[in-house]
Amino acid sequence: MATYECEKCGMSVNATCGKCDAPLENGSIDVEGNDVQVSKCPNGHGMIKSPQCCGQDMSCSTG
Repeated sequence: MATYECEKCGMSVNATCGKCDAPLENGSIDVEGNDVQVSKCPNGHGMIKSPQCCGQDMSCSTG
């Protein structure tokens, strides 16, 4: 499962899909030439922009 953690305050979060309860997987997409971090459902139910905290994207680790 991907765990997102704030490098400033240490807050962390795990996320699952609301449709199938599968752990979301860290990924990225290209948006007009910019790499954007996203969290994707491994079963194709969609993706969300990865979480932010303290005004910045949270870093991701898997474990």
